[in-house]
Amino acid sequence: MAGIAVLIATGSCIEPRPMVVAAIARPAPTAPTAPEAPPGNFLLRGSLSQGGMAIGTVPAGTVALTLDGMAVPIAPDGMFLIGFDRDAGPAATLDATRRDGTIVSGALTIAPRAWTISRLATLPKYPVPPADFDRLRPGEIAQINAARRVESGSTGWRQPLLWPATGRISTLFGSQRIYRNGEAGSYHSGIDVAVPAGTAVLAPADGVVILASDHPFLLEGNLLMIDHGMGLNSALMHLSRIVVTTGQAVRRGQVVAYSGATGRVTGAHLHWSLRWRGAKIDPLLVAGPMPGANRQ
Repeated sequence: MAGIAVLIATGSCIEPRPMVVAAIARPAPTAPTAPEAPPGNFLLRGSLSQGGMAIGTVPAGTVALTLDGMAVPIAPDGMFLIGFDRDAGPAATLDATRRDGTIVSGALTIAPRAWTISRLATLPKYPVPPADFDRLRPGEIAQINAARRVESGSTGWRQPLLWPATGRISTLFGSQRIYRNGEAGSYHSGIDVAVPAGTAVLAPADGVVILASDHPFLLEGNLLMIDHGMGLNSALMHLSRIVVTTGQAVRRGQVVAYSGATGRVTGAHLHWSLRWRGAKIDPLLVAGPMPGANRQ
């Protein structure tokens, strides 16, 4: 049995702490029974929790990597990115295949989290949609899904993520409402920052614009999506104005838009969501606490 040295840090990943995770180096079906070299270590920093994300380095000699059977890209220097959805299970497995055919496995424990649940027993689950919802919404969803399939090659995923705006956090990631007759609504897939309309919105990290809507979407309003590479992308919603265009490279901290109240909102704010290859990620875990901000 080989050990894997894993560094885990919460929040902004500034203070990692070591933890040993069980690992097994085993031969592939057609490989020799003994590995040609020591299995090596995984090295991770980040948050192994529901809605969390971690950046890691593969064991020496790794040529392929999977997370629970899903292929994970590896950068030329051996670094990689993984994330865990809000409803991720309690365990996950990293498998690194090495040049000699052996496989190094790392068993990861995914910490559960408690979510804010609001019960609105007098309200129906769905408000009355606009008359053109069924006509317009499929096209909007198609644009969003197409944008998420873009692989820009950006290296912004390596950077500490910056809050795109600073203000009061009005709605947390993962919160959910239970409506009349116990019907559950979709959970909140990002984080809301209450800021006045016209507040500058910054790129959280380097990236490439994969969607800059030319009109407000029914729910998201004016929507800007940025690919940070390795399957990680940001979505910035309810904007009053977007000042970058699809395909444009942006830098961390660059003004890319201005906040507003477009789409389905009750007031001006910025909604920031993060996704890694379909998994919804909590921006608060990745960017860390917002300096000077209060939660509702």
